[in-house]
Amino acid sequence: MSAPTVRRRQLGRTLRALRESLGLKQDDVAARSRGKLNGAKVSRIENAKVAASAADVTLILDAMGVADDDLRAGLLKLTREGARRGWWQSYRSVLSPEYEDLISLESEAEQISTWQPAVIPGLLQTGEYARQIITATAMSAAVEERVDALVEVRLARQSVLTRETPLTLWAIIGEAALRTRCSDERIMHDQLGRLLALATRPTITIQVLPSTAAPHVGQMGSWSILSYGAHAELSVAYMESLTNALYVEERQDVAIYQDAAEQLRAAALPTGRSVEMIREIRDQK
Repeated sequence: MSAPTVRRRQLGRTLRALRESLGLKQDDVAARSRGKLNGAKVSRIENAKVAASAADVTLILDAMGVADDDLRAGLLKLTREGARRGWWQSYRSVLSPEYEDLISLESEAEQISTWQPAVIPGLLQTGEYARQIITATAMSAAVEERVDALVEVRLARQSVLTRETPLTLWAIIGEAALRTRCSDERIMHDQLGRLLALATRPTITIQVLPSTAAPHVGQMGSWSILSYGAHAELSVAYMESLTNALYVEERQDVAIYQDAAEQLRAAALPTGRSVEMIREIRDQK
């Protein structure tokens, strides 16, 4: 991925669906453009690997013989919006391409479901807790030098929770994450207090999966699912490790993670009991 916005993905999938409905191959579209496009470029646009220009999209639509003015206008609007800059691009010098991808997709998501067995989800972290986690997981001197900027980015990401139409977040957190021992007990006390405050918001649901739970699908690792309302085909599952990140976009594969999330919701404590556990652990700090 190369920082594709949701709009670029939507544009690409719409163009691909139009082409396939006409029985055309990518090379056929390129040939009809009389040398102005090639099959590789059509492929990159359809797969949101590059930001298409309005001229490129116009060429593709002309090559496919799409004459519907409303459809053309809508796709050109997606093209312009897909190329716009996001706030995170001013941090490009400290962000990996994979992290840019996540922030780009997150900024337009309508709903996120996340399972984190050992760490508080980034969208719910305090600044001091974020600093502890980023520092602890920094596996190179280069990352250590960027801690301040990375904390700023993590906190800036949380604006999706307070925008005009807030993101809906469903977070399932492992009990182990709540019992993390930071260098200063106040850090974890404040972090748990933040969880309690956020849990009162109507757009945020927090559940705790206790350490005494029976074996469950979440033991295979953490993940997040980003969803886009009526555009179910744009949903993506995201997983992160020390060295890279993985995006799952095929609908049948994303559906597996969605089913796993439902299983974890059923296995976790109800929201009321989850809040009680968070409060009990905080009060022990």
